[in-house]
Amino acid sequence: MAEVPEFTTRPELAGTFGMVASTHWLASAAGLAVLEKDGNAFDAAVAAGLVLQVVEPHLNGPGGEVPVIAYEAARGETFVVCGQGTAPAGATPDAYAGLGLDLVPGSGLLAATVPGSFGAWMLLLREYGRLPLREVMSYAIGYAESGYPLVPAISWGIASVAGLFRDHWTTSAEVYLPGGGVPAPGTRFANKALAATYQRILKEAEAASTDRDEQVDAARRAWYEGFVAEAIGRFAATEVMDTTGERHRGFLTAHDLATWHATLEAPSTYEYEGLDICKTGPWGQGPVFLQQLALLEGLDLASMEPGGAEYIHTVTEVSKLAFADREAWYGDPDFTDVPLGQLLSKEYNDDRRGLITATGSAELRPGAPGGRRPELPAFAVNPFGIKGFRGSGDPGLDPTSGEPLGEQTRGQERGARRGDTCHLDVADRWGNVVTATPSGGWLHSSPVIPELGFCLGTRGQMFTLTPGLPATIAPGKRPRTTLTPTMALRDGEPYLAFGTPGGDQQDQWTLAFFLNHVHYGMNLQQAIDFPAFHSRHMPSSFYPRESCPNALDVEERVGPDVVGALRGRGHDVTVRPPWSLGRISAVSRRNGMLYAAANPRGMQGYAVGR
Repeated sequence: MAEVPEFTTRPELAGTFGMVASTHWLASAAGLAVLEKDGNAFDAAVAAGLVLQVVEPHLNGPGGEVPVIAYEAARGETFVVCGQGTAPAGATPDAYAGLGLDLVPGSGLLAATVPGSFGAWMLLLREYGRLPLREVMSYAIGYAESGYPLVPAISWGIASVAGLFRDHWTTSAEVYLPGGGVPAPGTRFANKALAATYQRILKEAEAASTDRDEQVDAARRAWYEGFVAEAIGRFAATEVMDTTGERHRGFLTAHDLATWHATLEAPSTYEYEGLDICKTGPWGQGPVFLQQLALLEGLDLASMEPGGAEYIHTVTEVSKLAFADREAWYGDPDFTDVPLGQLLSKEYNDDRRGLITATGSAELRPGAPGGRRPELPAFAVNPFGIKGFRGSGDPGLDPTSGEPLGEQTRGQERGARRGDTCHLDVADRWGNVVTATPSGGWLHSSPVIPELGFCLGTRGQMFTLTPGLPATIAPGKRPRTTLTPTMALRDGEPYLAFGTPGGDQQDQWTLAFFLNHVHYGMNLQQAIDFPAFHSRHMPSSFYPRESCPNALDVEERVGPDVVGALRGRGHDVTVRPPWSLGRISAVSRRNGMLYAAANPRGMQGYAVGR
């Protein structure tokens, strides 16, 4: 068992003015700079989010999406900004079937949804920010124009797709292979086409009005109704090599962008240990965090040793049950009836909790809330040999990872870098708090649109093509995203905000962090640094939608005794390097102070504040 650490990789920051934590130090610094200019947490979050799109292009980009959970002190309200773009009007199961596909590809143009991140950031800025648009956008423009130092992971990511760029995605090669070669780590790297895009948006916005709010609206129009949408529509109509090994046109059009808007929504909530936990709606996987808490509430976690075999086994089995329900029941609630109230009810979870035994389960076991019969897509059925569930034939599962790989085209080199995600948290001196998980539009998602300097995302791969299910693709529907920030309230005010990159692992790594803090008294940095683990049992949200029944990954630091005990309980344990799982960041408000912490894993996340 791992002991609760007295030594941490860095201190838990404490102060009273403001805190910013994110997955990249330059984004955190930009957020704090905005707070120093008398901006609030919403201004700082937008500035940091735009910087992340520039300095972590292997993890997110302007063509991606973002969910935001925030608390505004003046109105005393907690809200969600949905920056998840929807499927194009032409994206139907029949349209993919006509191309001979039974899975939405993981790269190229066929998986593109409306790029939602810019609209979400502009909505947050207009409704809750206070600084002029130029003040907030200047940091991202500066790094795109003048350059920033490449972290090693960017160089590795570019190297993994260099052949694809040279042979097929030549517009990406023009940006990411300057001089024909892979830029080395530490190289000062600029994306002048992206800088020009943002500069033009700012110029058009300032030409439209001198009023701050009207400038923000004009910037949004330039993106969704102006030159950005037009360039996206033209490019999506071209044929592009994708993961199928063939060239396909996309379905996304300028009209799809013009008819989409980011929205403000109420969070999904669950009370646990005196805290109100806030997540997105079931258009994202966020409620699985709440379902895990509902199952854990009937178990005596406090009596278990943190990092011990009993604890890891219990949390893992709870996760399997919650994620099985995700697969059967979650989808865009504008299109499907998600029985979230029943999924979180005491009666339902008392019954489900009885499925947990001393041995790891190799089954996928969605429940039947309200007596409704669960149905699963074909890719979820086959790996588990489930009978009695509806499926639609062999999905053609690939033996590679369930997360998106950098190079996913048949005939190209395998073993490429994975796509991932970013995260940021901000707390200001006025009591405002923001947590957001930007992702998508990775540099290996699809080719760079030359006029814009960025590529489209591939979030559409999280739809199923099996007809009639909650997550079945449909025009105007949101894919069931993995992006899942978390906010916890105490007595109606924000106490803790946190999140991580990591796809399907996000609500596993953050759950362990949360339990470390709430049940075992670890401060934010101790809870982040503590040895991590996750299950790969559930169907992946990423092409080719693999499952690895009973697979459990643990960091080596849990110790050989714990590994042996977990294997004795039937888990298929893979021991990962000591500091390899998760990239959590967090901010907190307690005892009249502000606190922040960030993950040492990956060697680029940082928290700043004073």
